[in-house]
Amino acid sequence: MPLLVTAALCSIIHSVDLQPVKQPTSSRLIPIPVELAPRSLQATFRNVTPSDNPPSDTLLGSCPSVPVALTDSDFGNGQYILQAGFAQGESLGATYAVPADQFPIKIDVMEVLFATSNATQETTTEWSVTVWDGTPAQGIQVAHFESDNSILPHLVMPPGSSGIIISVSVDPNDPDQIYIYNESEMNMFSIAFTVEQHNSPGSPCITSPPTSSNAFPCTDTSGLQFPNENWIEAVSGSFCICGTGWMTFQDFPSLCTPSGDWVMRSSYTPVNCNNDPAACCFSDNSCTDLSPQECAVFGGTSQSAGTTCASYSCGSGNGACCVPSTGACVEFDQTTCEVVGGTHMGEGTSCASTTCFPEGACCLIDGTCIGPVSDDDCLAVGGAFMGDSTSCSTTSCPQPIGACCGSGWCLDLTNDDCTAVGGAWQGMQTFCSDSSICDSDCPEDLDGDGVVNVNDILAIVGSWGSSNSNNDLDGSGIVDTGDLLAVIGTWGPCE
Repeated sequence: MPLLVTAALCSIIHSVDLQPVKQPTSSRLIPIPVELAPRSLQATFRNVTPSDNPPSDTLLGSCPSVPVALTDSDFGNGQYILQAGFAQGESLGATYAVPADQFPIKIDVMEVLFATSNATQETTTEWSVTVWDGTPAQGIQVAHFESDNSILPHLVMPPGSSGIIISVSVDPNDPDQIYIYNESEMNMFSIAFTVEQHNSPGSPCITSPPTSSNAFPCTDTSGLQFPNENWIEAVSGSFCICGTGWMTFQDFPSLCTPSGDWVMRSSYTPVNCNNDPAACCFSDNSCTDLSPQECAVFGGTSQSAGTTCASYSCGSGNGACCVPSTGACVEFDQTTCEVVGGTHMGEGTSCASTTCFPEGACCLIDGTCIGPVSDDDCLAVGGAFMGDSTSCSTTSCPQPIGACCGSGWCLDLTNDDCTAVGGAWQGMQTFCSDSSICDSDCPEDLDGDGVVNVNDILAIVGSWGSSNSNNDLDGSGIVDTGDLLAVIGTWGPCE
């Protein structure tokens, strides 16, 4: 696709503070819980926007921007999971569904969170962003930008612990935009960010990029809710056991899959808004059938799509009225609705298009799901309402977080993630901030599961002949027969 270089592309970089914690070093993606407190830095870049010729009807309608995100994070203060181990050349992506009647659309903003944890030096990450009509695996690429430290800056982060929100946007006043026409016929678009060059790359699938000298992408802490919409492009190599190429989290091996959704978001604007005539009411209660845009120009109030002056009476106040005592919806004016103890949904609304008492899936604090129940009933049991018409069969509730104890480390993880990294889960509502949570009078219990057993022998054998201080139980400076005998001598449950 030819590149047009007359548009303005804006990149906003938000810096955030993070608090490091201990982490294991053996897993493919190393989850590091971090606490973020954002601050911001803004820069503007020009002459980088690729585009086909814009639609001939670009100026029709006045459409609001539509924000889309798979994460429940607001990119503000809160907890995140830094996915250390993310290799150079790998990409993180997200796919967003769009109603078919909204195409064509133009992309407004693309955002992603990167972070460091206890970096010992200034880190520089070269990155890129790509846009597809459809999915990364089967869609049509429509735009690609790479940081060059001239037009688009590299991601530079100081020593210590911090984070950066990269926000890339196209100047809305520029005639050239990133358009998606739904040529893929998938009714969706995808955004992906790629680590083109780490500060210190390591060897993919052999040696993870050192956390002390690299920045990594983040996931949220509320659990994986969109396994088919979150993507990763994994690198290839002789020792890469997680697969290669573009895969959704659903297809990614469970041992390799992050426990949350990527902290990414985007926004788009439909090119054409609905210009069909509808009833337009004026202050004198007169009515004229006009398009929403024409109605606004003449100072009127446009009613719901499909309404006409022939069937609608301006000033009547009639609208959907939800009556809790009967569980029914009736169409009354506001006064009558209040008399019968109902809630008026607004003039011009109808029962045909109104859901008075929505029910859906309710996620409980222990990660289980109940429903369908109302939003109020879900709140009453301390749950999180997942939305009208959702169901437990299709809802992945966030799993509870608890302290995960390993040999010399502690992480706040889900039970499944704790098992995956070889730790012992201490139960929900337990946290590593309790310095005594992983204390043990049983040093021979190397995996922290409360029992000295064959797993601890395997840990000794796996580090045989090394100077691993965690497994050198007798303090001889080397893992050998003495340490093996110490494990055998304390065999059984820890007292």
